Amino acid sequence: MIGAPIFVIARLTIREASRRRLLLAVVILTLVLIGATTWGFAILTSLPCRNGEPCSPIESKILAATLLILVAFMFSFILTLGAVFITAPAVVSEVESGVALAMLARPIRRSDVVIGKWLGLATILAGYTLVTTSIEFAAVSVFVGYTPPHPIMASTFLFAESLVMLTLALLCSTRLPPMTGGVVALILFGLAWIGGIARAVGEALGADTVRTIGQVTTLILPTDGLWRGALFSLEPSLLLQGAGSGRGFAANPFFAIGPPPPEYLAWAAAWVVAILGLAVFSFNRRQL
Repeated sequence: MIGAPIFVIARLTIREASRRRLLLAVVILTLVLIGATTWGFAILTSLPCRNGEPCSPIESKILAATLLILVAFMFSFILTLGAVFITAPAVVSEVESGVALAMLARPIRRSDVVIGKWLGLATILAGYTLVTTSIEFAAVSVFVGYTPPHPIMASTFLFAESLVMLTLALLCSTRLPPMTGGVVALILFGLAWIGGIARAVGEALGADTVRTIGQVTTLILPTDGLWRGALFSLEPSLLLQGAGSGRGFAANPFFAIGPPPPEYLAWAAAWVVAILGLAVFSFNRRQL
């Protein structure tokens, strides 16, 4: 059967990850964070806005949306860290332990190993993103009474952002030790986030050089653009109307004036395919 080794390796990758205590610890801590943030939402949105007077429905909605955006940023960071740390040792650890040499003695291609691991880890990441964001959004809706305008799109963008980092970490894993590969991936993630802020500031101030540098950075690693897609999906129309055309809002890293254009989304998808192909090429060229 064509592609059968890929799915076998993906299944084994999922099974191996599910046995790790790290994954269980992350799940438990995530549930604690969801409970804590939901309790914080309920407390903060019940506080008076000014002079001891209760907030109006519009003010409460804007406050809840703003807090949810901050929580989404926290999940974005957790997903990025998780994607990097579970992927950084995926290939190199098996090479160093000799498992890869024994595995590749069978009729399994190196590309099957790389793609299978990518598929298995991406499945874990997708399931984690879907479950955690769904619980968070549902809890906020039940206890606070606020539902973001596009929760499914927000979850999709958060997953896409972490998938970019997973693919980059897998490329690093074909050549670098786990710690080094993880650090390199996270540094590039930080630079991409700063580049996104620089692009927004350049657009707000009309500084073409700063905007161009930021734009190039967001193309080299398309995480910030996907994060802004998640931002836009969480912003209610009231918040967008309040922003108007103000330049200060455009430079805010926690505000998106619009969704990523289709061309950027196509570029992000092509980027993932290209980096995955580069990871396959790199592993094929490596001596075991």
